Amino acid sequence: MTEIKYTDHLKRRLKLRDIPESWPRKIVQEAKVYYHDNQTGNLIAISKRNYEGRKRDIMVAFEEVAGKLMLITIHPLKTGQKERRIKRGRWTKHAK
Repeated sequence: MTEIKYTDHLKRRLKLRDIPESWPRKIVQEAKVYYHDNQTGNLIAISKRNYEGRKRDIMVAFEEVAGKLMLITIHPLKTGQKERRIKRGRWTKHAK
């Protein structure tokens, strides 16, 4: 299994948004589709989770460095945000 590390930024976001510590790892491992963020160069994993009383798409931005995954940030996507980023070409499908 690939080694997974959390950045300090991701750890702060987990606390700020009251997101369970296990979610970023699970989202990256369980995502059915991955994207390349053409603006930041990061990879994006998205998975649905129950968050703040409703089912939401939660994204994790990450990068692969020397065979390790560095998880950078996490946040719930607003309605339509994923579709807009795909339509405008910011996110393109990526084979993990």
